[in-house]
Amino acid sequence: MFETLLQTYAPIVLDGGLATELEAQGIRLTSDLWSAILLKTNPQAIVAAHRAYLEAGAQCLITASYQASRKGLMSRGLSSWEADQLIASSVALAKQARNEFLADRQQGSLTPLIAASIGPYGATLHDGSEYTGLYDLDEAGLKEFHHERLLVLDRSGADVLACETIPSLAESRALADLLQDVETPAWISFSCRDAKHICDGTPIREVAELFRGHPTVLAVGVNCTPPEFVTALIGELKSVVPDKAIVVYPNSGETYQAKDNSWHGFVSAEDCAASAVEWQQAGAQLIGGCCRIGPEQIRAMEQALSRLSLPVSD
Repeated sequence: MFETLLQTYAPIVLDGGLATELEAQGIRLTSDLWSAILLKTNPQAIVAAHRAYLEAGAQCLITASYQASRKGLMSRGLSSWEADQLIASSVALAKQARNEFLADRQQGSLTPLIAASIGPYGATLHDGSEYTGLYDLDEAGLKEFHHERLLVLDRSGADVLACETIPSLAESRALADLLQDVETPAWISFSCRDAKHICDGTPIREVAELFRGHPTVLAVGVNCTPPEFVTALIGELKSVVPDKAIVVYPNSGETYQAKDNSWHGFVSAEDCAASAVEWQQAGAQLIGGCCRIGPEQIRAMEQALSRLSLPVSD
């Protein structure tokens, strides 16, 4: 389904930040498992958040498994089997939201994709290292960490595996190897410090090169990256992996102050819409948002992009 849509439909609008919408619902995310804790404590809140993005026009939902890991869930008293079941349930919840949404729509509407989120190792540490790539694991350790969750989500029935916010060369290498063996198509997106480098300082061209001709990774891109860098990053990626679709879903560009848990800056829905059009014209085929991008912004992006939407030519 993912490959077919890439060949026949463009652009594909992704959702926004799951935690952003959950917090808008009034849910406080204070656990070190972040939104993944709701897989256990409040799964219907996740369904409602997914549904909000579908109502806004999103054509792809990214699941609540970003920070879900076997080790993290077992620290809450679950067995390894129960942890794996909970991780897989993130896909089932997205499918539930999709089914409920489609039941209210006319037949013939585009069936939204389900992307199983596979966050970086640093996301499970809750220490910000997902934005630096400075880990206490080497490449072999990163492969071991990602292997168990990839197995679960590869068998979950998701349409695509979304390996996202990848900040380092070592983690990129580990995933490039592991993704050789999955049956579900995948995308990989990097978190970047500027218009040429991912967060650990590696040129994005170098990590993108790992996925040139990759048999299962069909799209390469960036996420959780300031929007002002995205157009240039699209150009960097297109020059290295012309065989891949480009996926972009940056954050809002606002800055976070940990001392008082506040955000500074402002981005309007109109700003997001204009940026989405710019990224599509630069060559991005999958476009959405990450942190601090909610349904209002996704709706504006979808409406702007729909005016440009044409079938992909042969």
